[in-house]
Amino acid sequence: MKVFRWGSRALDMFPEDTALHKTYSYEGKVIVIGAGASGLAAAKILQTNNIDYLVLEASNRYGGRLKENKTLADFPIDLGAEWIHHLPAVLNRLKGKSGDLVEEETVPYNAFYKFDKDFGYSSYGKIFTWINSSLLRLLFFFRFKFFPEFKFKNSSWFNFLDRNFAEEVKHKIEFNSPVTKINYSEDKVDVITRSGKVYKADKVLVTVSIGILKSDYISFIPDISKEKKDAIESIVFMPGFKLVMKFSEKFYPDIIMCKAKTGEKEYYDMAFKKETETHILGLLVQGSSVEDFYCLESEEHIVLKALEELDQIYEGKASKAFTGEYALEDWGRHEFTLGTWIESFQYNQSLIQTLNEPLNGKVFFAGEVNDLNHQLGVPGAIVSGYHSIDKLLTNL
Repeated sequence: MKVFRWGSRALDMFPEDTALHKTYSYEGKVIVIGAGASGLAAAKILQTNNIDYLVLEASNRYGGRLKENKTLADFPIDLGAEWIHHLPAVLNRLKGKSGDLVEEETVPYNAFYKFDKDFGYSSYGKIFTWINSSLLRLLFFFRFKFFPEFKFKNSSWFNFLDRNFAEEVKHKIEFNSPVTKINYSEDKVDVITRSGKVYKADKVLVTVSIGILKSDYISFIPDISKEKKDAIESIVFMPGFKLVMKFSEKFYPDIIMCKAKTGEKEYYDMAFKKETETHILGLLVQGSSVEDFYCLESEEHIVLKALEELDQIYEGKASKAFTGEYALEDWGRHEFTLGTWIESFQYNQSLIQTLNEPLNGKVFFAGEVNDLNHQLGVPGAIVSGYHSIDKLLTNL
């Protein structure tokens, strides 16, 4: 069944030939909107083929939802995408290399999941939670066997993107240039930023998050079709954040799974198999559970709430061991993101094809949700960038 063909089980669906394996002789000007994984992958193809291009990035940095912190620990911490929902060999495929032996050091993420956080539940709830814990331990053992996942050992997804993509194209990025209007009604496409600056191109590749497209932050002239609008609206792009906290000792298990009506909520050891003495605990919240935190007044109050929750389980150990050092990345409320991630394998091919449909052969789209090869997450975003820039340059 196709529903099971995602992540590590979709490696055989990785396209044999991507834009990395082709050469192009396009004479026009191309503008790439967004310097995330998709945009940088597309820009690399343009750079390699000496095509005139420019990348417009809304924020003051590249990477999109890939970001790292190097100050909290003696290893880089992913503040954005973190897991390799794949076999490590996909890292070679993304670079256009063959073989399964990768230069990046990775570790299998077969962590022990503990499901024992049901705040506000009665003792009966705790009993059922204990039963769930035993069952889930077995479930996640088989889950890893069926859907193995990995993490970078001494690196990060941001570092992977930086070394293999951004390094070659960052000189062509204009930062702090949020695009608010795309007019493709004439021969040339006008790309207009919030400051009113107008850029002209023959073709444009839009790689902004689906959250931005859903918000109508960018207006299109002519307007996009109802079918495309409906397709965009149908994508679930939940709010969420990642909180990273530093402790003087490890008092917690590998992962604490929490109840959530939609999305997910979990505390997890970010130093898992990192060969470090630093104790870093992450809190990943997506979906309905974010409202318990978004109603708070400040970042400090969010941290305090997380500590209170942990103290309830571990009898005050969290507050005692907390060093006061933390990092919070709120992707759900970030102006140029407005969401977390997408489980694209849940959507059928026809819907994804509609999302990919170009506007008048001039405006193309790419992103993690646009991948037709079920690669999921960062690999899906990069493959989508390759796919869309190929279509743009070959008029397909």
